[in-house]
Amino acid sequence: MTDALALTQELIRCQSISPADAGCQDLMIERLRALGFTIEHLPFGPVKNFWATHGETSAPTFCFAGHTDVVPTGPLEEWHSDPFVPTIRDGLLFGRGAADMKSGLAAMITATEAFLKKHPKHRGRIAFLITSDEEGPSVDGTRRVVEVLKARTERIDWCLVGEPTSEQLLGDVIKIGRRGSLSGRLTVHGTQGHIAYPQLADNPIHRFAPALDELVNHHWDAGNEHFQPTSFQVSNFNAGTGAPNVIPGELKARFNIRWSPIQTVESLQSAVIQILKKHGVKHTLDWFVSGLPFYTPPGVLSTAVSKSIGEALERTPALTTGGGTSDGRFIAPLGAEVIELGVINRTIHKVNEHVRVEDIDRLSATYERVLHNLLG
Repeated sequence: MTDALALTQELIRCQSISPADAGCQDLMIERLRALGFTIEHLPFGPVKNFWATHGETSAPTFCFAGHTDVVPTGPLEEWHSDPFVPTIRDGLLFGRGAADMKSGLAAMITATEAFLKKHPKHRGRIAFLITSDEEGPSVDGTRRVVEVLKARTERIDWCLVGEPTSEQLLGDVIKIGRRGSLSGRLTVHGTQGHIAYPQLADNPIHRFAPALDELVNHHWDAGNEHFQPTSFQVSNFNAGTGAPNVIPGELKARFNIRWSPIQTVESLQSAVIQILKKHGVKHTLDWFVSGLPFYTPPGVLSTAVSKSIGEALERTPALTTGGGTSDGRFIAPLGAEVIELGVINRTIHKVNEHVRVEDIDRLSATYERVLHNLLG
């Protein structure tokens, strides 16, 4: 059994459902401390975080970033094996977090160990930024660590986030940015009444329907060469008292807008409000920005990562900005080039989540090549 596979299995055994860490970071810190890393624990609220560094502070800093927390298991009866007992079947390692992203964490550690064995006096600085609050609210995790780093003017030049980005084959896709995420909690105000006397009531469902149709079909933008068009999706919709003969007095809806740098938070909010006003929708609306968009243009990091994939995996990756948000959104504002590269993402957050066993070592080898090409 290889070191990367063994460490992945150890991490899966930790029942780190967000925001719990359940011992994952202790396993990582033990390995990093043995390599001579300086470890800084940065807990906030219920969240465990650490920042670890090795090398000269005056030189360019390369950072591995990732999270130890996982999503809940879902129905246990649908798993073919215990989600927290790492199980290998047919060349696949099953377990919650196998793909998202404990195999990535293990690959980071073992790649660093292999690199430092060959380059004990490497140029630059290697850092780890690890949190247990990526799958949850993402309030007390990477966001807070970045605030600490920013306050003491500590910079990250290049950051590789180990999120599972691959689609069909390891290394076929890397992320060079992500869309922003803007959510709205909308309450439409009407007047409750008897369903047989609609003239004495104001049905918020009827009032909102034309506005919803326009919001869903609104052409926000066409995207650009790097980003998909902005999208609007309703995630939750609720109205009614439960009685079949009562017009409800209010409607509640949750929606989310995924957007590119073409837009701003202000432009999106303004467009939504104008559509609601146009249709005479009496409403209360609360906004939540869970992440701003970021984009890493072609540069040192993307070149090094693409080269490393070619050397270790013999393929050329596609560079995209698709998918959801990641903690890269908090790191990019430090001025860092941010790239995401990890294992195949087909089973993440699903029952029977798994990763190809061979891909764990191959990812470790790819990460080692990235370190070599940047700091060797």
